[in-house]
Amino acid sequence: MILSGKEIVKHIGKEIIIEPFDPKRVNPNSYNLSLANELLVYDNDVLDMKTPNTAHRIEIPEEGLLLQPNRLYLGRTNEYTVTDRYIPMLEGRSSTGRLGLFIHVTAGFGDVGFAGYWTLEIFCVQPIRIYPNVEICQIYYHDIDGEYDPYTSGKYQNNTGIQPSLLYRDFEKSDT
Repeated sequence: MILSGKEIVKHIGKEIIIEPFDPKRVNPNSYNLSLANELLVYDNDVLDMKTPNTAHRIEIPEEGLLLQPNRLYLGRTNEYTVTDRYIPMLEGRSSTGRLGLFIHVTAGFGDVGFAGYWTLEIFCVQPIRIYPNVEICQIYYHDIDGEYDPYTSGKYQNNTGIQPSLLYRDFEKSDT
């Protein structure tokens, strides 16, 4: 079951934390999150799953930043979220999708207990100008049934900013 917007509001400050929280961003069954003013871009055209891939930061100025197609940009939400007892899910907004801007296409499934900023995988099909603080995606919450162990540690838990892929750590574990 997906929580309604009213249910999300009932759980704010308890099982659901969104900081900062703005009641105007509550939708019928989700909450809009906004884009921070920086992006991370990988330095190499060819990425390797087994090694850390270097990247550099780009600031998104108030007048906007033009994104280019066929390039992966990593962004993050302005909002820090913590979820206990619910499964957080992240999706792009239909308004951004209709501009050919894809937000968080492959990794929208969160874990019960996740705490941190959401790193957003951003990809566009044609050049598009983006702006900081735009409501770019939405978070919604599923109820969970049965016993579970909350996510308390991991590669991305309690992050403080944009997180590049840490998949290479999985290979390190399998080598031992």
